[in-house]
Amino acid sequence: MKIGIDGRNLVTSMTGIGRYVLEMSRHLALLGHQLHLYLPEAPYGDLKQLPDAELRISRFPGGIRRMVWAQTELPRLAAKDQLDVFWGPAHRLPFVLDRRIARVVTIHDLVWRDMAATMQWQTWLADRWLMKPGVTVADQIVADSIATAKAVTNEFPRCAHKVSVIYPGLPAICGTDSSATISQFGIDRPYILFVGTLEPRKNLLRLLQAYAALPESTREQYLLVLAGGQGWRLGDLRNHIADLHIEPSVRLTGYVSDTNLATLYSNARLLAMPSLYEGFGFPIIEANARGIPTLTSNTSSMPEVAGKAGILVDPLDVRSIRDGLQNLATDDQLHTCLAENARPNSARFDWANSANVLQNVLEKAVGERHAALRH
Repeated sequence: MKIGIDGRNLVTSMTGIGRYVLEMSRHLALLGHQLHLYLPEAPYGDLKQLPDAELRISRFPGGIRRMVWAQTELPRLAAKDQLDVFWGPAHRLPFVLDRRIARVVTIHDLVWRDMAATMQWQTWLADRWLMKPGVTVADQIVADSIATAKAVTNEFPRCAHKVSVIYPGLPAICGTDSSATISQFGIDRPYILFVGTLEPRKNLLRLLQAYAALPESTREQYLLVLAGGQGWRLGDLRNHIADLHIEPSVRLTGYVSDTNLATLYSNARLLAMPSLYEGFGFPIIEANARGIPTLTSNTSSMPEVAGKAGILVDPLDVRSIRDGLQNLATDDQLHTCLAENARPNSARFDWANSANVLQNVLEKAVGERHAALRH
């Protein structure tokens, strides 16, 4: 098939959705499809992993211009390239495409509906107004998880028949398992690890409160390491940490490279991810791939992603988070059992399998589009 892909998520620093677009595109190319990757401006990094993709790079820098590009230049180029199918890998489709082109959209989450207060207003507004047109014009809809599929079906019941679940694969984070580099972050003893952007949906304030409520002996034995770039609406986390009197036991690494992230995962006692909401939750399986069990929330997609390699807590209950941390930190038998399940759990998520299923969905959309045109 000749597949067009909206590549706008590749023009900023790499995020979870950016990794998703890159890996899924790469594996579609490996299946022999001809890819046309559309970008509103030059990509943030090189795209050597996509040697066979045709790049269509425009000059529409910035958020507002990207939105204009998506409804003007993008559909014009797609029609010119005579695509079989167009794939919007992150919540968006052009309002108008050449009627001969089938269209598929991936929905990662419905944060705009379920956790609006945790979002930046620009992102909330874009998802609030652009997701519905996307799912309406789509021939097929892909959801990252069963939880997200149910949310899409509830919000857009007329689109329920078009929804398929395709789990993402395991992100390839290259790095060593050496503990030699963690000293640069001030890590001098075992630790509990958090990975993610420092923003409200990640529930960091309750995580800090739960950690502060641990017995002093546990905090002396295990640091809390927060690895992630600064987000929004949290203020200065250091002030919260100071108010809780846990400065000696908390480390803030900031955004880390993949090499350092791999090292942080490999040497952690556990991953703590008590998010308020996740459409999927890549850190869960990234930690699992290195044999590390997780503490995560009993909401949205997290139970189905964590499987038998984690314990579930109530993200709104500080005591529940505290008890979970204490159990995983100090109960060696529990820890060993969950750690043994970690790598098998992460192995459930494979990009090649994901791309094969997406290929089937794209082919189905093409078939439906051709049938509709004949009538």
